[in-house]
This record gives sequence, structure tokens and C-alpha cells, in this order.
Amino acid sequence: MNNTTNMNNTKKKYLYWEWRTIIILALGYALYYFVRKNLSVAIPAMEQELGISKIQLGVFLTLNSIIYGFSRFVNGILVDRFSQKKIMALGLFLTSLVNLLICFSPKLNGMLNLLDAEGKATMGLVYLIGSLWVINGYIQGMGVPPCTSLLAHWVKPSELATKQSVWNASHTFGAGLVVALCGFLLQHYGYSAWYLCFAVPACISLIGVPLIWFGLKDDPSEVGLPPVESFGEDGEKHADSGISHNTITGETYKKIINKMVFKNPYIWIIAVSNFCIYVIRLTILDWGASFLTEIKGLDIAKAGSLLATTEIVGGTMGMLLAGWLSDKIFKSKAHRTCFFCTVFATLSFFLFWKTESITLSFVFLVLSSFFIYGPQALLGTSASQQATKHATGTANGIVGIFGYASSVVTGILFGAQAEAGGWDSVFPIAIAFGVVGAIAIGIMWNAPADGYEKLNKVMKEVE
Repeated sequence: MNNTTNMNNTKKKYLYWEWRTIIILALGYALYYFVRKNLSVAIPAMEQELGISKIQLGVFLTLNSIIYGFSRFVNGILVDRFSQKKIMALGLFLTSLVNLLICFSPKLNGMLNLLDAEGKATMGLVYLIGSLWVINGYIQGMGVPPCTSLLAHWVKPSELATKQSVWNASHTFGAGLVVALCGFLLQHYGYSAWYLCFAVPACISLIGVPLIWFGLKDDPSEVGLPPVESFGEDGEKHADSGISHNTITGETYKKIINKMVFKNPYIWIIAVSNFCIYVIRLTILDWGASFLTEIKGLDIAKAGSLLATTEIVGGTMGMLLAGWLSDKIFKSKAHRTCFFCTVFATLSFFLFWKTESITLSFVFLVLSSFFIYGPQALLGTSASQQATKHATGTANGIVGIFGYASSVVTGILFGAQAEAGGWDSVFPIAIAFGVVGAIAIGIMWNAPADGYEKLNKVMKEVE
């Protein structure tokens, strides 16, 4: 009786901490997006008010994303060894601070006499804003690795796709809300108030710092709970993996990372697919406000509202459905769900481009986000599953590098291409990458659901 009671109490406590972790991580990462995707809405205003070109903005976006991908890799390694919550909280504080500095950049630039007679940007201001945005890219890389690592420590492998999709909704809510907020600010205060797109989201984001620092625990052992694998059928399947995050020795850690990540072909397949799907995702996120106003004829407020709806409704529903399908239909084989999502995301984006109807454009853009966010969420889940919880940060770091390296295409190439040949010359390239992404993830159709069986062999080798 006592054993049964203790087990029930343990399960209740685990359930509480599991959902507490998911909710705080979702809120915290949504606030990361407040000080990351605000630039996309500010771009048309910065072009008009500061005289910054699409090519210059494309360089900013590219450098920001490349540094972001590199940062995810570095911080992925760090969170596999150190405190996840502290890294995440520090990152949110620093990225909010950088956004506040961008807000005041014209005043700083003016003090240095770097504006021309008409108050337009010179290269001095371009370099100042660009440098700050690149720094922001590195700091933003402190957000995802702690989240994926904490989720792998608190959620059973058989439920990871579904519950990580709940967390992933923070991407769409964060991006959608900040797009709507910035569109509202520009519509009501004018393009000259572009700096509000950085100041207001930064102040809001600072609220999340103490929430993350004090509200999260790095490992179940910190609250007297056993490893998550101890419950249900996962406990039998993954018995050899029930090692605390903080007890792995240096040599064992190196062995795990080498076998489960760097010599794991599935991680590299996932990474290539992530590069391709991110071409479409970043095209919408970074340039959406631009091509909606330029080729669809919408004003900035309507463009912001459309993008917000696309993110919040389409993206959120897509992620949740994809997570459920992965766990319930495809038996936690997230890569299979990613294949179908990538195919339909690419098709929807093609139809958005080709239709002239504003209504149908809206429908197809929502559908594109609906399907895009499936693989955007689940490719990271798949990497976590294949690498196991002990190497999830490093694995997702590699996948992240590939994803945001795609900004070389979406930032510099697409910025220059749109400047020279218009947006109709950009869409075919983005769609071609979507096709390649579907082929790449299709290659691992027959891969196992996770890498814990492989991990068990690695642990026996270490012993």
C-alpha cells in the first residue's frame, strides 16, 4: 500500500514539474522571439527612414543567423555539461539589453556625427546596427539548447514529440505576437518610430529573466525525483540511460558525444534537411513584411496582422498536430512526419507565390506555416531522440548551425536578388530547396525512433 502510495505521489510530483518546465520554457522562449523577430517588421521602416538597402539588411540577417547557428552549437555543448536554466536566463537578459541599444543607435550615431545632412544613414550607422544585430544573434543562441536539454530530462522519450511541440508553440506565439505588436506601433506612430519595435519588446522580455532563473530545475534529482526513464515502458527500454545530468564523467561524456552525434549519420541527414526547410521558413519570417507590401499590395499593418495569424494559427496548429502524429501514428518516429510536412510546406509556398487572390494568398501562407513548423519543431525532436538526452544539446547545436547557415541564401542572396530582379526571382530558389529537404529527410524513413539502444551499447563499452 505504502509503495503504491509513494509511486502515485512521485508520478503526481513528476507531472507537476514536467508541465511546470514545459510552460516556463514556452513563455521564456516566446520572449526570446520578441527580441529576435521584431527586426523583420521594422525592415520597411528602416529602409525608408534610414536609407538602408535590402542588400545591407540582407547582410545583417545573414551574419546574424550564421552567428546564431554557431552559438547554438557552442551553447549546446555547454548545456550538456552545465546549468541549462542559468544559460537561458542570462541569454534573455543580454538579448533584451542589445535591443535597447539598437533602439538608441541613431542617437549614438548622431553623437558621432555619422548622419548625413538629411539625417539618413551613413555606413557608420549601418555598421553600428549591423554589429549589434550580429551580437544579438550570438546571444539568441543561448535560448534553444537549454530548452531541448531540459525537455529531454523531464519528458519521456515516447512523449517527447508531442510535448516538445507544445513548447515549440512558443516560436509561433512569440513571432506572431511581436509581428502584430510592431505592426501596430508603426501603423499608429509612423515609420519614424521604428525604434519602438526594439524598445517595447525588449522591456517586455525582461519579465522572463527571473521566471526562468527561479522557476526551473536542471534535473529531476534536484527535487528528489528519479530519472524520467524510470516510469512506464520507457524505464524498461532505457534502463541503462538513467544517469543524472550532473554525474557523467568527462571521458564518458566524450564517448557519448562522439558516438551519438559526430559519428551518427542520422544527425547529419537531419541537419541537411533542416538547412533546406529553413530557407522557406526564414524567407517568410525575415522578408514576409517586405514581399507582402511590395508584391501583394498590403499596408504594413495588414501585412503584420497576416504574418501574425500565419504564425500563431497556422504554425501553432501545425506543430501540435505534427507532434501528435509522430507519437501516436508514427510511433515516435518524428522523421516520418517531417517528410510529409516538408512536401506540403513546399507545395503551399509555391501556391502562395502563384496565386493573385489576396484571400487565397492568405490561405496558402497559413498552410505553408502550418506545414513548415512541423519539421521546424520535429527535426530538433528527431535529433534529440537519435542523440539521446545526454547529447541532445550538441546534436541540436549541429542541426541549428545547418538551419541558420541557410541565411546565406535567404539573407545575402535573396536580398540582392530581390533588389535586382524582384521577388518573383526569389521564390523558385526557395521552392527548390524545399524539394531537396523533402528528399533528404526521406532517406532516413526506416531509421529507429531513437538512439537509446545504441547508447546502451556505448555505455557497456565505457564500463
